[in-house]
Amino acid sequence: MTIFIKKNLFIALALCMLSLTVIAQKNIVPADSIRLSLDSAENIFLRNNLLLLAQKYNVDAQKALIIQAKLLPNPNFSFARGPLFPLNDANSNFPHSTFFSNSENAATVSQLILLAGKRNKQIKIAEANAQLAEYQLFDLIRTLKYTLRSDFFNIYYLQQSAKVYDKEIQSLQKVVTAFKQQEGKGYIAEKEVVRIKAQLYSLQSEYNDLINQINDTESELRLVLQIKNVYIYPITDDNKLAALNPLQYSLTTLIDTAYKSRTDLQIAKASTNISKLNYDYQKALAVPDLTASLSYDKQGSYAQNFHSAGVAIDLPFFNRNQGNIKSAKSMIEYNLTSQKSTEATVEEQIYRALQKSFDNNKLYQSIDTKFSGDFDRLLNEVFINYEKRNIGLLDFLDFYDSYKQNTLQLNGVKYNRVQSFEDINFFTGTNFFN
Repeated sequence: MTIFIKKNLFIALALCMLSLTVIAQKNIVPADSIRLSLDSAENIFLRNNLLLLAQKYNVDAQKALIIQAKLLPNPNFSFARGPLFPLNDANSNFPHSTFFSNSENAATVSQLILLAGKRNKQIKIAEANAQLAEYQLFDLIRTLKYTLRSDFFNIYYLQQSAKVYDKEIQSLQKVVTAFKQQEGKGYIAEKEVVRIKAQLYSLQSEYNDLINQINDTESELRLVLQIKNVYIYPITDDNKLAALNPLQYSLTTLIDTAYKSRTDLQIAKASTNISKLNYDYQKALAVPDLTASLSYDKQGSYAQNFHSAGVAIDLPFFNRNQGNIKSAKSMIEYNLTSQKSTEATVEEQIYRALQKSFDNNKLYQSIDTKFSGDFDRLLNEVFINYEKRNIGLLDFLDFYDSYKQNTLQLNGVKYNRVQSFEDINFFTGTNFFN
């Protein structure tokens, strides 16, 4: 009777493992989910992202200011009309005048003339600001694409790790259920049931933390893509990822490309250029502008119908724009120093990213490609040996834990390797590795 019950118990366990294998092999995707390749995700991002749309409007706004800078100042026209003498003055010997008869008329047309090339300097500053806004747009695209690609691969490898937890949790749940059916009959030691339950609860807690991490990353990715209420399943080409090689490009090539393509470096250079243009403009503002005018006065001058032409200009005795000129000169030095700092940062970031890619690729290449398959094969053999009591519970659970740790570490190695190549793409501003 005892042998018969034990056989039934282990048959139940075997059926549990079989059902687990079938479940693991099924590719079940929730209805509210989408499968995305990296190219598709990037296309959605470029179409939908609201931050990009907002920055595009900013570019348009800066380009409109170029039009404004090219416009000339409007001419000024003034006109005055009124009686020559007091109204209703009975003692006056002068002819009676009203607002419309025997009245004074005066008119002036004036035009502000910008000197020292102020208008051309304003146009250059507006054009430089528009260029800066475009660089900021491209840098936003670079930064958000890096977030997108990093999240994409992170979710992919986290989901691969989640499958291991799901597999082990379902397995242990089936075992616990089978043990409960034999509870109280004395065939299974209580400590084995408690130990397996403890392992199950531990896995469930770790699995919950992992799912939260996946959901947080999914949330960030959905914001980048501007899609709602869907679960994203990344699709990758593992063979293509495995073929990535850090030796493909030299450090010099990467740095030279970064100096041409890195948008934050272009922003730094544009800021330096704008500060130089502003310095020239502030010096031009020290030169007063000229106002030319034409005037007509009907009866208010020494002669009737008096015509005159004139000019007006401020005398730069006190305000020669000294403070703004000094400030603009200091801003040139500030932006030049910031530009040099950015250049040094670019070189160091590329060097470190390339170094990391070598280290991570070396570690990845050192892993036996059959290692993971051996673990999968041994998983069933360990269960069979546990069934035959060739190994104890602790050895059985220890192998399960080793299987989990191996898979998590392998996925971590793969993700770190891919991420190091993404770092090179980000720090050079070019997609060297896709």
